[in-house]
Amino acid sequence: MSNTEKQGVSKIRNFLSCRQVLNLLTMFGFMLNYALRVNLTIAIVAMVKPENATLDASLEGSNSTNTTSGLTSSITTTTLAPLTANSSSGSSSSIAVEDVDDRFAWDTYQQNFVLGCFFWGYILTELPGGRLAELIGGRRVFGHSMLWASLLTLITPLAAHLNYVLLIVVRVVLGFMLGASWPAIHPVAAVWIPPNERSKFMSNMMASSLGAAITMPVCGFLISVAGWASVFYVTGVVGLIWSVLWFTLVFETPATHPRISPEERREIEEALGTSTSKKRPSYVPWGDLFCSPAVWAIIITHGLSVFGFFTVINQLPTFMNQVLHFDIKKNGLFSSLPYLGKYIMAFGSSCFADWLRQRGALSTTATRKVFTTFALTTPGLLMVAQVFLGKEAAWSVTIFTLALFAHGAVTPGYLGNGLDIAPNFSGTIFGLANTLSSFGGFLSTWMVGALTYGDKSYHQWQIVFWILAVTYISGAVVYLILGTGDLQPWNNPPERKKVSDVHAEEGVPLKN
Repeated sequence: MSNTEKQGVSKIRNFLSCRQVLNLLTMFGFMLNYALRVNLTIAIVAMVKPENATLDASLEGSNSTNTTSGLTSSITTTTLAPLTANSSSGSSSSIAVEDVDDRFAWDTYQQNFVLGCFFWGYILTELPGGRLAELIGGRRVFGHSMLWASLLTLITPLAAHLNYVLLIVVRVVLGFMLGASWPAIHPVAAVWIPPNERSKFMSNMMASSLGAAITMPVCGFLISVAGWASVFYVTGVVGLIWSVLWFTLVFETPATHPRISPEERREIEEALGTSTSKKRPSYVPWGDLFCSPAVWAIIITHGLSVFGFFTVINQLPTFMNQVLHFDIKKNGLFSSLPYLGKYIMAFGSSCFADWLRQRGALSTTATRKVFTTFALTTPGLLMVAQVFLGKEAAWSVTIFTLALFAHGAVTPGYLGNGLDIAPNFSGTIFGLANTLSSFGGFLSTWMVGALTYGDKSYHQWQIVFWILAVTYISGAVVYLILGTGDLQPWNNPPERKKVSDVHAEEGVPLKN
């Protein structure tokens, strides 16, 4: 290779490094992750026959229990409501392009069931997915989860036409696949991303919010021009294209990447040092892990944070509609604004956090605590304001939008803290935290239902807001007390001796 050619390759590498490629594909991967799970939530409005097309309040209540993507369900379910209304009025609605024979006579219970069954599989693979990624590599687990989820998305229309039960099976397996993707990205970051760049990298997970904001209008447009099945075909094909790019351009470690420059590989490996073992630990030191205050800081804070977040996202439309008689979901801007705002905050605060750490202005521990405190205390205080100002729709919209915007700062806070304290087991820690926090959606729905049963007055909702304020602020306090960014001693456990090794030692005769 001539000097000119070498310089050309060097310029390309400088323009787009292997880490930048990984960042871009991870961001688009999480955008697609949400698109693959919420496409049915949007398409179901056009999938049912006209007499069953309008999903009533019970569907909204069911969707709000749907853990991680319940936040999109409660909003996107009615994103196409105006289309349904137009259809019933006899105008040329976008849903009217569907032939009635191509729709299904599903009642509200069946619609609830098919939307909720996704999470049966989703919860099952959070913890195993994280541990599997630690053992065989996050690139494989994340890539295969998205690949098979894309294939399942492509056959969803066929499954729906063949048998309702078959559709249930497809959605459960889809959840099973996608459940492993979230904890799998932590082991990828552990071997690819220098510690001072991890906050920005973890903000790619929040691209799921950006994906939700984009998926809603795009799927609505697809339904209007090509029918509901096109939603699954387009998202499935895009998922397959992403999978090909992922397996072609991303490799397990810098050492195995054939196109990485020596300078970038050296920079990554020197920055990681010995925090991430080159040989993956064959077992998890469960005793040390469960006795670690740093681990419990992540688990408890994540649980309280998710509980508050899901309650706000899922119950806001109900509160605005039932108490203030203002349907926020009919306004596309208000529907998308929380998702866009959260991603902007996640990315911006993560870049700022990494900058502070690189300059030495804040230690890792201080950075995690400062941003976690801001991300949770701010919504907590805003919920107190909601208690006194929430009677006005304008104030409610403003307060809840600001609360969701501020919550995006959890990314440089506790969200990637597992990579600080135990990068070798970051997938297990996040899988454990996300599994337990997934029940926050169920708990928040039960809480609001119990408090407002038979009495949907503003006074009852004030109790909900006080509980949210206490929940958010408690999460910040717990992390301030227990959280740390220091590497834990059990991150590199000694390898256990094999049984054959023990027998071999016992079989050696004693020397005289």
